[in-house]
Amino acid sequence: MRRVTGVAATDVESSVVQHESGPGEDTNTTPTLRLGVMGGTFDPIHHGHLVAASEVAATFGLDEVIFVPTGTPWQKEGRSVSPAEDRYLMTVIATASNPRFSVSRVDVDREKSTYTVDTLRDLRAQHPDAELYFITGADALESILTWQNWEELFELAKFVGVTRPGFELGVDHLANHLRSLPADTLTLMEIPALAISSTDCRRRAGENRPVWYLVPDGVVQYISKRNLYRPRGAQRLDGSVTMSEPAPQKKQPAGSVTSAVTANPSHTSGSTPK
Repeated sequence: MRRVTGVAATDVESSVVQHESGPGEDTNTTPTLRLGVMGGTFDPIHHGHLVAASEVAATFGLDEVIFVPTGTPWQKEGRSVSPAEDRYLMTVIATASNPRFSVSRVDVDREKSTYTVDTLRDLRAQHPDAELYFITGADALESILTWQNWEELFELAKFVGVTRPGFELGVDHLANHLRSLPADTLTLMEIPALAISSTDCRRRAGENRPVWYLVPDGVVQYISKRNLYRPRGAQRLDGSVTMSEPAPQKKQPAGSVTSAVTANPSHTSGSTPK
């Protein structure tokens, strides 16, 4: 098996094979469905997530990007994480205007801690003939060899590592890990700079500072309405005192996917950990 020895940060095409039909080949076959999988805690989801998903979709010609909010993230056990239902609903709100985006409950409805391999197994079972592209932060890939059943990950999907705030993407930085991965399964991609992080958004909201233009407008309103990221009993700018409680859960079939169209409130009512 060939090993990756290095991938240039700006060489997006390095792992994209351009295939041209030869004489006698059937060009009328149905093209393979290409699905992006954007996993993350999304606490809260922000414009950086949306821009990354949009750029990867355009670069790789993805038919759809499925956002997968984590249920119980094993890597976040050291800090408080907002209720899964709140994070799911914020993701639904944020993606509702893009018909190429959808949101899956596959991890939210999982009763145990979530691992990327579980997410990809479930999505592979739902889309057996699709080509999956797992989108994650390039910095997260540094520890990919510690992820559960990491070798199986690259049998289930191709990986796209995108830049994240405060991380300098470079070949040397990931060289040791890249040598351990199968060839043609990992692409590093630079995304237009948006120095936004969920950590900063939570801190600003907790300090009663504005998060407008950092997260989608609907998510700003949801955070305010649910009083997320504020200490229990904290006084708000309007003088009222409220306490955050988990959003009411609506039972849906496990692993169901909410499309951008059906998720739009005007009609009816979205980094998976490793």
